[in-house]
Amino acid sequence: MLLTRENTPRWLIFLIDLAIGFSAFILAYLLRFNFSIPASELNPLPQILLFMALIRSISFLIARSYAGIIRYTSTGDALRVFGTVLAGSIIFALTNVFTYFLVNHHFFIPFSIIIIDFLATSFGMIAFRLMVKLIFLEFQHHEREKVNVLIYGAGEAGIIAKRTLDRDAGTNYKVLAFIDDSSNKQGKKLEGVDILSPDKLDNLLETNTIAQIILAIMHIDPRKKQELVDKCLTYNTKVLTVPPMIRWINGELSFNQIKNINIEELLEREEIKLDEKRIAQEITGKTILVSGAAGSIGSEIVRQIARYAPRQLILIDQAETPLHYLELETLSNNQGSEVEFILCDICNEPRMRKIFETFRPDMVYHAAAYKHVPMMESNPAEAVLTNVGGTRIIADLSVESGVKKFIMISTDKAVNPTNVMGASKRIAEIYTQALNSPDGTRFITTRFGNVLGSNGSVIPMFRSQIEKGGPVTITHPEVTRFFMTIPEACQLVLEAGAYGQGGEIFIFDMGKSVKILDLAKKMIQLSGLILGKDIQIKYIGLRPGEKLYEELLNVEENTIPTHHPLILAAKVRPCNPDLVRKDLYELSSMLPLNANFEIIRKMKQMVPEYKSQNSVYEELDK
Repeated sequence: MLLTRENTPRWLIFLIDLAIGFSAFILAYLLRFNFSIPASELNPLPQILLFMALIRSISFLIARSYAGIIRYTSTGDALRVFGTVLAGSIIFALTNVFTYFLVNHHFFIPFSIIIIDFLATSFGMIAFRLMVKLIFLEFQHHEREKVNVLIYGAGEAGIIAKRTLDRDAGTNYKVLAFIDDSSNKQGKKLEGVDILSPDKLDNLLETNTIAQIILAIMHIDPRKKQELVDKCLTYNTKVLTVPPMIRWINGELSFNQIKNINIEELLEREEIKLDEKRIAQEITGKTILVSGAAGSIGSEIVRQIARYAPRQLILIDQAETPLHYLELETLSNNQGSEVEFILCDICNEPRMRKIFETFRPDMVYHAAAYKHVPMMESNPAEAVLTNVGGTRIIADLSVESGVKKFIMISTDKAVNPTNVMGASKRIAEIYTQALNSPDGTRFITTRFGNVLGSNGSVIPMFRSQIEKGGPVTITHPEVTRFFMTIPEACQLVLEAGAYGQGGEIFIFDMGKSVKILDLAKKMIQLSGLILGKDIQIKYIGLRPGEKLYEELLNVEENTIPTHHPLILAAKVRPCNPDLVRKDLYELSSMLPLNANFEIIRKMKQMVPEYKSQNSVYEELDK
């Protein structure tokens, strides 16, 4: 059967098109003369038909209207057919003009017949292609069970999502209904499909086997999205999302772009409103230095700073490959700022001094740090060397170079630290606060919890484990963490940096803490797997230095509100700059000795609230 062939022969399509043209021409004559063609019109008809066949053949050959794969006919193919037929009809019309004025003052083909023939031929050729396409799709799908789908959102994105499913030949989708919040749309039909209100969703899920629901709405309240996903997952219905229109390829949505919803989207909160004007005043036309620029936080800070058109960006990182990728991305999206990519270790003081002397930055965003808790627990000297010593070098050079603002990226693990990493970041906070000067460099600290999708965070690890079939490893069934998306965190860093006057520790509202076990279960469900059947969860115990719950404030601290509802300022105990420098000198002198216990003992002296947990250093607290 021709439909089972990979491609229908082109010569056959050509002959069918010619037959359609021939039939349309005869039909045009019959309609023009009310199915009774007079003898005066019949006599020249053979010559006219021969001329018509010649013109149509030449136009089909030139335009190659027969060359398309019929079963994949698209709007472009239909337009090509339309244009080809129109070109032939124009030649018929010009022939009429030629015969009328230069031959016998008689139209070779009546103009009414040319018009009717044009319409009938165009319709016939396009209808033939669409009919073949429909027959092929039905032939391909008739043995397959239909996949029931709901589309949430009856706007433009919803319509395009449905059309994308309709033209996909891989699976036989059936859109049962559109779900939309707008009362003006509810009860109506869209391309033959009912538009229902969200309160009908439960009944649809109960009475039908819905394989997927596609979120085709660009702006939806995060809590509503969370509730919708939870509801769908109870019925084993997968939730997919349509990407923003700016990510569509050449303005068209492809089926492969409709992806499973990910956990990051479910943990998002309402859009953060920033004081764009204030941030622009701080950044536009300035020289900005970002340390740790190729990391997950640093690179997002770079992206967001670039939006405000700084004069120059100085991007520093010691990781060669990530810095290379950042360079490729930044140069392709650059809005005109000068950008310097510098491969350098922040602990290399002579090199850092040369950088500050050369570029004289106005602002510094310090994101460079070691952050993995168990790794730093095993290597405390490196934690102190980079997180404390590297910060000291950049902070001192900022003061010497007249940097106006220094924004330090800290962590909630610096609060009542139970590990080396958190304690090292707290010491770095103390040192930068001690350097703050209202008349010189203003040091501002921003402190937040885990960011979704950052390098080495729990979500990429869970995703990798799920893809491999498990098990998903969790340290403890009761462990909880605060989470924020990387863009959210970096937006608040820019906002706090713009408003900070120096000496503050800004704390971001991280929302509710998330139970890691619940997070893992949700990710397993979103992957379409069944816990206990398709994949297992395994508890491996808390790692060195980890604690069950994280905090955002020291017990001796409290907070005061700021101009932004998601940013609080911590009231912290004052520190003596001379004593801080003396302690830091003593701590640094211990590093070459690799005397881990002596290093930790000194850190505990500097940070009295530092109490080790699940660590060999717990004995120092006794």
